[in-house]
Amino acid sequence: MEKVLDYIRESKAELKKVTWPTKKQVWYSTLVVIVVTFLVAGYLGLVDLILTGVFSHIIR
Repeated sequence: MEKVLDYIRESKAELKKVTWPTKKQVWYSTLVVIVVTFLVAGYLGLVDLILTGVFSHIIR
């Protein structure tokens, strides 16, 4: 039981050392993730459209 309590105390001490992001940093990071997700989705959609057209002409 003592090991568990030591682990909890040490974890709490380590969490106090963490530099947590501000709300502004979290907002910008979230925005970057959303924008990159849409860009990758658009790119993959375009590649899919092109490859579908190419292969549909080859199969005919």
